[in-house]
Amino acid sequence: MDNGKLNIHIVRGTLTESRHIVHLAVMDINRKLIVSAGDSTLYTFARSTAKLLQAIPLLEAGGAERLHLDDKQITLLCASHNGEDEHARLVDHTLHQLDLDESALCCGVHEPFHEPTAERLKQANQPPTPLRNNCSGKHTGMLALAQIMGVSNQSYIEINHPVQQRMLHVIADMSRMMPEQITLGTDGCGVPVFAMPLEALAFAYAQLGDPVNQSASRSEACNRIIGAISREPYYIAGSDRFDTRLIEVTNGRIIGKMGAEGLFALTIPEKSWGIALKIEDGTIRALYPAVMETLIQLNLLQEQEIVALHSFHRPAIKNCHDQIVGSIQPNALLKWH
Repeated sequence: MDNGKLNIHIVRGTLTESRHIVHLAVMDINRKLIVSAGDSTLYTFARSTAKLLQAIPLLEAGGAERLHLDDKQITLLCASHNGEDEHARLVDHTLHQLDLDESALCCGVHEPFHEPTAERLKQANQPPTPLRNNCSGKHTGMLALAQIMGVSNQSYIEINHPVQQRMLHVIADMSRMMPEQITLGTDGCGVPVFAMPLEALAFAYAQLGDPVNQSASRSEACNRIIGAISREPYYIAGSDRFDTRLIEVTNGRIIGKMGAEGLFALTIPEKSWGIALKIEDGTIRALYPAVMETLIQLNLLQEQEIVALHSFHRPAIKNCHDQIVGSIQPNALLKWH
């Protein structure tokens, strides 16, 4: 099947020096493939794009009401956050609502993604804690779900734990797959990660944004997640991050989430569409230009929004003297079905 093409060219001077191949699927809530590029059935790990789906079980069980979680906290459950002070503070606050502290987190430690924050901590000789881990919000949500389910939070990151089994079944249901069809691996923060075709991930995101075919409790959970993120986009990523800026610039009309190894998923609620794309070689520099080009080709961005997000679309390549010596340029001919 001819699925069109979406490539990202790395141009230096007049020469295309490198090229990144992108695979794309755009699905609607009726499981129809709308637009594609490359191999829309590519089987790949969902990585952090799964976080929005992993938040569903907690909200579906009434966790937001029972634990008094606000929009910022719900968004943080779905985040790959920068580890800025406000991110760490809110994770800590949420843990204390659960009568826990950072020692309960099994996400590990890394430096904050936000370079000014990381540098400030270094200068102050303050080592980062698990609160700064970009996945600390997701892990807090898992601890919360264990509490709501009435199960021990010991070994909550293991696939046989009730929390992980519940998340696996919800993700399978949202992507209309059987749990045994989903290949499992281990994510960077230690929890299970789920592999599926891009079309299945895009379909899950279509349903997330327009859960009209879901049960009342599932629909309410999806709407709460999308509403929270649209109102508090800073907490999905943070300062100078594409995920946050895209939501801010479009006033929540488009919700997108990145994942490691060049993955991105979006929901367009007003269209009842979900989008999933993968940079074949996993290169992050190609990811946001690919997302921007996709949204432009699909006529989903207004002119002023394209201008506001221009630095993510065709970013300049600079040398050590801060001179512009090239650019990253999308090259696309998407296939409408």
